[in-house]
Amino acid sequence: MFKTLALLTISNLFMTFAWYGHLKSHKLSALWVVILVSWGIAFFEYCFQVPANRIGSQYFTLPQLKVLQEVITMSVFALFAVLYMKAPITKNFLYAGLCLVGACFFIFRDPPPVP
Repeated sequence: MFKTLALLTISNLFMTFAWYGHLKSHKLSALWVVILVSWGIAFFEYCFQVPANRIGSQYFTLPQLKVLQEVITMSVFALFAVLYMKAPITKNFLYAGLCLVGACFFIFRDPPPVP
């Protein structure tokens, strides 16, 4: 289970930079260059995401795995937005986080899959 969480976190670090990092560091680059660089970064995201899902499917139901991935995505994104992009945390950002906590509550009430 820990391996799944670690792989999903690493995967999301790569994907967050692939999707949003260029907004700060490559504003003047040609769009096709940014797309190619993003695809290159996304390759590494897939190298962690695919094994995370395969391993995680042994411990979690498919909906649980997806909600877990989304919570990790938003956690990584929040840190990225605040620390790298210098975006402020607003009340609505916090409310959205609470909605994700609610999603976890409801999705993890289901029993785990039988191996």
